[in-house]
Amino acid sequence: MYLIIKSLHIISVITWMAGLLYLPRLFVYHSLSEVKSIQSETFKIMERKLLKAIMLPSIIFVFSSGLLMIYLNYYLIFELYFKIKLILVLLMGYIHGKYSKMHRELENDFRDKTDTYYRIWNEVPACIMVLIVLLVVIKPF
Repeated sequence: MYLIIKSLHIISVITWMAGLLYLPRLFVYHSLSEVKSIQSETFKIMERKLLKAIMLPSIIFVFSSGLLMIYLNYYLIFELYFKIKLILVLLMGYIHGKYSKMHRELENDFRDKTDTYYRIWNEVPACIMVLIVLLVVIKPF
């Protein structure tokens, strides 16, 4: 049973990461489009569907399956690499929330940020993901 939970956890991490990597790219193009244009309205729909239909179910399953795996392997909470990984995962959750706020701003045509701002935020989850994978695979601590 544990391996099934772990497999579903990994699948949901992949879908969540896909959203975390793609959504800010949509923000870049959305921020460059004219307010109330067809293009802008299309980006609003794409962003909303990505957040609600893919990212939200994924983050819920990532955290719930992760907590279940911790429950089944409670000894992990005593490992330093795991504590650091957990902090990084919580940081990813914060980024998800930040992206939700960015989406609400763009959906309400509030555009005080540049495309460069969104381009920088596009790279943050990838950097954190690399650290998480290295921690889980190498277990340096």
